[in-house]
Amino acid sequence: MSTSAHLPAEPNAAKTAEARSGGTVTDRLIQANRQYAASFDNPGMDARPVLHVAVVACMDARLDPHAALGLELGDCHTIRNAGGVVTDDVIRSLAISQRALGTRSVILIHHTKCGMEGLTEDFRHELEDEVGQRPSWAVEAFRDVDQDVRQSMQRVRTSPFLPHTDDVRGFVFDVTSGLLREIDPVK
Repeated sequence: MSTSAHLPAEPNAAKTAEARSGGTVTDRLIQANRQYAASFDNPGMDARPVLHVAVVACMDARLDPHAALGLELGDCHTIRNAGGVVTDDVIRSLAISQRALGTRSVILIHHTKCGMEGLTEDFRHELEDEVGQRPSWAVEAFRDVDQDVRQSMQRVRTSPFLPHTDDVRGFVFDVTSGLLREIDPVK
C-alpha cells in the first residue's frame, strides 16, 4: 500500500488520483479497519495493563515498541511523541496510568537517527513567524540521544505526581539492527 502524501496540482487530478488508488490514505486505513472489525473478537480486557508497565517511545514510524518488546494487546500503556521526550503531557499520562490504572514500571525508548537530533528551537521561532502565533510548547530537540534518555529518566524519577519511580529504565532502539541498548542513568 502506498502512503505517498503527494498532492496533485489540480482538483480534478486529485479526484482522478484518488479513484485510481482507492481513495485517500485515510480512506484506505478506514477500509482496513472495517476488515479488522469484521473478525474482531472482544478480548474482554479492562484498561489496566496486565504487566503494569507504561512505555514512553518516540513516534517514529520505524519503531514498533510492542514488537520490539514482545508485548501483546493489553500488556502495557504506550505513550508516544516526537523524540519520546518526557514532557508535561507525558507526566500527565503517566500519572493517570499509575494512579488510576495500576502501572508500576516505566520504560523509555528513544532511537538512533532521530529527527529530533537535527532540530533546534529555531523550528519553534520559524513556526511562530509563519503562523503569527508562538507555540505554547518547547521543541525539546537534543544533540545526544543517550543524554536525552537520562534527562527523561530524571524527569520521571523526580516528578511529584508519580508515586512509582523506582523501576524507570531507559533505552535507545537501533533502527538498523532492532536492538535496544540500555542507558545508564548516571554518567
